[in-house]
Amino acid sequence: MSIKRILSGIILFPIFALILVFGNKYVVDVFISIVAIMSLHEFYKAFKGKAKPIQWPGYVTAGLISLIHLIPGEYVLPVITLLILMNILVLFAQSIVTNMKRNVNDIAISLLGICYIVFFLVFAPLIRDSLENGKILIWYVFFSAWGTDIFAYFIGKHFGKHKFTPISPKKSIEGCVAGIFGAIIMNTVYTLICNSIFGTSFNYLYILGLSIFLSIISQIGDLAASSIKRYCEIKDYSNLIPGHGGLLDRIDSVIFILPFAYFLLSII
Repeated sequence: MSIKRILSGIILFPIFALILVFGNKYVVDVFISIVAIMSLHEFYKAFKGKAKPIQWPGYVTAGLISLIHLIPGEYVLPVITLLILMNILVLFAQSIVTNMKRNVNDIAISLLGICYIVFFLVFAPLIRDSLENGKILIWYVFFSAWGTDIFAYFIGKHFGKHKFTPISPKKSIEGCVAGIFGAIIMNTVYTLICNSIFGTSFNYLYILGLSIFLSIISQIGDLAASSIKRYCEIKDYSNLIPGHGGLLDRIDSVIFILPFAYFLLSII
């Protein structure tokens, strides 16, 4: 792991943590909206030469995340559903009025970016500020992703002998299994801290199941990003973060976890 990668992580993590812990819900909404816009830009740029995405509906939809908490809670999910339908309508309408200057492939890539990035990321502020103990629960998402990533990387690098998939040649079965244990360990320690210090009463057996499921989803998200980059013939989405690549390279597994975590954590 390079010095650049370590230093970038040391600098970025406190900023990220401060916003999530101390920012009010409107600050967090704006922050997630900016992250969505930047990530969507990286995503669309990656398809240069492969497709010509219709970008403006995605940026507009990403900007609307900053207004998510102006919507009454009971209407949030219906509004998200309506926005998905509106994006499909707008994308096809633009293709029609421009005499098919954008084809079905362009529309599909445009919509994939909106669903994959914008509508997945919107669940971050929903977990944090719509669920009871949301400011505590949101960290299960990140510890699941980070625990999976860290353990999979180190165990896979030193002990990985059985290749997992040609989509990501460096990944091994040993690393994937270690990633699940990494998520379990980090989330169990976090649960112990929460129950001891913050007075919560989270069930350890439930956290075990949650950790396994979210770790698997995290690894699917990572492989999904790898498959996109392989198709686009790029190594990273950008060079925004030294040693890490683009913003989307850093949050690809977290993005996949968010919507599933929202529904699972709402049960806790």
